[in-house]
Amino acid sequence: MNNFQLRSVTGALYVALITVGILINSYTFLGLFSLVVWLCLREFYCLVNAQKRTAILIWPNCLGGVLLFISTYLYASGICGRFIFCIYLLYLVATFISELYKKQSDPLNHLAYIFLGQVYIALPLALLNGLAFPALAGGSYYSLLVLALFIFLWVNDTFAYSVGVLFGKHRLFPRISPKKSWEGFFGGLVFTVMSSLIFAHFEPEIPYYHWIGMSIIVVIFSTWGDLVESLMKRTFEVKDSGHALPGHGGFLDRFDSLLLAVYGMFFYLLCLIQNSMSA
Repeated sequence: MNNFQLRSVTGALYVALITVGILINSYTFLGLFSLVVWLCLREFYCLVNAQKRTAILIWPNCLGGVLLFISTYLYASGICGRFIFCIYLLYLVATFISELYKKQSDPLNHLAYIFLGQVYIALPLALLNGLAFPALAGGSYYSLLVLALFIFLWVNDTFAYSVGVLFGKHRLFPRISPKKSWEGFFGGLVFTVMSSLIFAHFEPEIPYYHWIGMSIIVVIFSTWGDLVESLMKRTFEVKDSGHALPGHGGFLDRFDSLLLAVYGMFFYLLCLIQNSMSA
C-alpha cells in the first residue's frame, strides 16, 4: 500500500477502536485508556532515553501513570473515596526515595523527565474521567462528552489539514510548525463548530451554545497541544514520536492534541456548564 492508503487504514482502525472503547461501557473505557496511558508514557520515556540525557526505568513509571488513571476512575465513578489517591502518592514518594540509591550523574534532571511524563501525559488522560463521570449525569458513566471531545479533535484535524493544504498562506507558528496556517486553523474551527450542533441536536439538555463553546475551546487547546508536541520533537530532533502506528508515527503523534484539549473541555464543563445548570 502507498502511504495514503496505509494512513487511511491505520486511521480508520484507530477511530473505530477509540469509538467502540468509549461507547460499550465504563470498563472498556477504563481498559482502553489505561493502555493508552501506558503506551504514551512508554513512548515518551523511550524518547528521553534515546537522547542519552538520562536513563529512566520504563515500566515502573508507566505503571505510576496507569495507577493515577485507575485511581481517578475509581474516585470519579464513586467506587472509592479520596483515599485511593494514596496509591499514586506512594509512587511519587518512592520515586524521590529511590533516587537516593541510584547513581545518576544528574538526579534532578532524571526526576524532571520522570515527572514531566506524569504531568504531560498521565494527568490530562486521568482528567478524562471527569468527562466520563460528570456531575450533570449524577456521577454515572456518560460516554457522550468523551466521544464529543474526540470527534471535535478528529474533525478539527481533518479540516485544518485539508483547508491548510488548499488555501494556507499565512503561517500560524512558523518557528515550531512551519506547515500550520491560519487558514487551516479557522477552517478546522468552522467545521468543528458545525459538528457541535449535531451533538446539540441529540443532547438538548446541554444548551447548543455550550456545545459551541466546548468545540471552540477544544480547537484552541488542541492546536496548542499539537504545537507543544512539535516543540518536544524539535528539542529531541526527531520527526515522529515513534513508529507504532503505520503512516501516523507514534502514539504521542495521535494523542498530542488531546493532552491539552482535555484540560480546556474539563474546565469549561466544571466552571460553566455545571454552574449554569445548577443555578
